[in-house]
Amino acid sequence: MMKLVKASTFIHAIRSYKRFCHFESKSLLGFGSLGSSVRTNVGIFWDLDNKPPKSFPPFEAATKLKNAAGEFGVVRYTVAYANRHAFSYVPPLVRQQRKERKTLNSLEKSGVVKVEEPYFCRVCGRRFYTNEKLVNHFKQIHEREHTKRLNQIESARGKMRIKLVAKYAMKMDKYKNAVRDVLTPKVGYGLADELKRAGFWVRTVSDKPQAADVALRNHLVDVMDKRMVECVVLVSDDSDFVEVLKEARLRCLKTVVVGDCNDGALKRTADAAFSWQEIMMGKAKKEAVSVVGRWKDRDVLKRLEWTYDPEAEKKQYYSEVESDDSDGLFSGEDDNKDVGASISKEDARAWWELDSRSGHD
Repeated sequence: MMKLVKASTFIHAIRSYKRFCHFESKSLLGFGSLGSSVRTNVGIFWDLDNKPPKSFPPFEAATKLKNAAGEFGVVRYTVAYANRHAFSYVPPLVRQQRKERKTLNSLEKSGVVKVEEPYFCRVCGRRFYTNEKLVNHFKQIHEREHTKRLNQIESARGKMRIKLVAKYAMKMDKYKNAVRDVLTPKVGYGLADELKRAGFWVRTVSDKPQAADVALRNHLVDVMDKRMVECVVLVSDDSDFVEVLKEARLRCLKTVVVGDCNDGALKRTADAAFSWQEIMMGKAKKEAVSVVGRWKDRDVLKRLEWTYDPEAEKKQYYSEVESDDSDGLFSGEDDNKDVGASISKEDARAWWELDSRSGHD
């Protein structure tokens, strides 16, 4: 009977070892295996109401942000949410630049200041010795032509509309690339257009309080539910997103926060955090390599981790012994007494001590 007890103990030991030690060849995340070629899907979620690029050009900031996030994996989703006030707001730096440009235009017109190189029209190639003449030329000719093209496309239908779009595609792209350096936007400073040019999906929400936060949070939760990304890059300093980051970490997603608040709740919750200055200087892109390396090491250690729960082991052990007894492996009153006595003696000991004691017998 002791041999049967030892056999059941050995089987239980094997099952426990298999349950707690999982050696998987394929990683759950793209950066979970050192030799894995699977890239991680990264999503950038930008709260423009809380963290607009005030001190940096929008296109440059968005491009640097995507480059830094690209070190964590493949950037699949880039979204930005804000209300109309965020797009109509003009930062003090941009207002100062506009004042200086206006003053310089008046000095050029009066002849006090002369430019060394003439202003160049990037649409037709003409040259002007004052910026004001370039602006007037652009408005009178190129802006009117662009408006006519848009009206033709809007009025056309079916195949004719497709042909017009294909016909004017290059001219319209050329105009869009030139207009941002010549004309001043009527509303704001072109934040939405610059982010779209950088590849972001920009969404304008209502002017209700926290509308952008709610929309961005819902979008982020929806992406997590569909398992579309494995790494979340959140651009915000708003502590309302703490619960979302905690939920992302519970779902085994990596979280990165970009913001200027060094002691904020978001940065304490996230796996990694960077400031806008680090993003623009390229420091975040360099540090991302070491961050991913730490994540890889941590994932490997998690898969190799072995835990022991005495209560669970006892329950599992006794359930297996009782199942063997019910199958008729132990028969007779004497056998039952011997087995019961042996179990009661070794009741307080773990299963690995049973082998050592029974080996001496």
